Amino acid sequence: MFHSFKITYTLIFLNLFVYIATALFSANFMEMDTRVMVAFGALYGPLIFLYDEWWRLLSAMFLHGGMTHLLMNMFSLYIVGRPAEIYFEKRAFLAIYFFSGLIGAVASLAMHPQSVGIGASGAIFGLFGALAGFFLVHRERIGAQSRIFMKNFGVIIALNLFLGLSIPSIDMSAHIGGLLVGAIGGMMLSYNPRWLILYTIAMLLALFSALFYLQGSNASVL
Repeated sequence: MFHSFKITYTLIFLNLFVYIATALFSANFMEMDTRVMVAFGALYGPLIFLYDEWWRLLSAMFLHGGMTHLLMNMFSLYIVGRPAEIYFEKRAFLAIYFFSGLIGAVASLAMHPQSVGIGASGAIFGLFGALAGFFLVHRERIGAQSRIFMKNFGVIIALNLFLGLSIPSIDMSAHIGGLLVGAIGGMMLSYNPRWLILYTIAMLLALFSALFYLQGSNASVL
C-alpha cells in the first residue's frame, strides 16, 4: 500500500516524526510547549518580519500543538491525500500541497502577525480544493462520482467553518488561503497537466508579492 501512495504516507511520517521530537522537548506527548513550537519553527511574526526567518513558513507546516490537532490533520491527510495522488501526478501533488501550505501561512501572518501559528491544515485544505477543482473540470465525464464528491466536500467545508467559528484557536485564514490555492491548482492542472510551470510561476509571484507587502506593512509595527 505504501508504494501506491508514497507521498501521502511520507508526509504523514514526517509529521509524526516532528511531533515525537517536539513532544520529547516539551516533556508532554499530549500538549506541546509553545516555546518549543517557536524553537522548532512555528509561525511568529516578530521573528519573521524583524529577523527574516522566512523558513518558518515551511517548518510550521510540520508542527502540531497537541495529539488531537495531530490526529485530526493526519486523518484528513490520509483521507484526501490518497485520491489526490491518483488524480494528480507527483510534481503537481507536491506543488499544490506546498504552495497551499505556504500561502495559507502567509494568510495567517496577515491576519495574526503576533500569534504563534502551526499545522498542516492549510496544505491539506489545498488538496481538498484541488480535488474540488478536478471534479468541477471533469463533472460531465464523471457525473455521479463528481456529485458525490462535491456533496461530501460541502459537508467538510461546512463542518470546518463551524469548528473555526466555534474554536478561537483554529486559524480559518490559513484554511481559506490553502483551499483557494489548491482549487486554482486543481482546475488548472486538470485542464492541462503541462500548466504546472505556469501554476508554479503564478504561485511564486503571489507568494513573494504578499511577503514583500507584509514585510513593509509589519516591520514598523512589531
